[in-house]
Amino acid sequence: MTEVRIGVKRDMALQCAREWIGTPYQHQASVKGAGTDCLGLLRGIWRALYGCEPEAIPAYTPDWSEPSRDERILISARTHMIEGRGAMVPGQVLVFRMRDGAVAKHVGLMSAGGERAAFIHAYTGHGVIESPFSTPWRRRVVAHFDFP
Repeated sequence: MTEVRIGVKRDMALQCAREWIGTPYQHQASVKGAGTDCLGLLRGIWRALYGCEPEAIPAYTPDWSEPSRDERILISARTHMIEGRGAMVPGQVLVFRMRDGAVAKHVGLMSAGGERAAFIHAYTGHGVIESPFSTPWRRRVVAHFDFP
């Protein structure tokens, strides 16, 4: 895929993510304006870009993947997306580990770079918000991806 096409896809993903801002947090949901979690936000962006999701998402609990140490989000992202190299840029999907040694289980979309770096994500107790991409968040990123 050419860099121009990747850039267009990033712009489209970011525009879509911005439309979800204000959606309440709801575990396992993926309905713009009604409720979503972080994975549901990513699923909604994917549906807007491609029409259908690349795989069925099974039911999951808040502690999913932790007991089994299964890197489901990371594996799925590497299967269906293009892993980024170098600097993270707006429109890319960010995958986070919320604690050292934990499995990756939070995602967001980079929304701005530079001094005002930010990302859009669905966060428990806050819903879909745009947060500063502060040092604590930067340290938690384990990978970043482009939509195919």
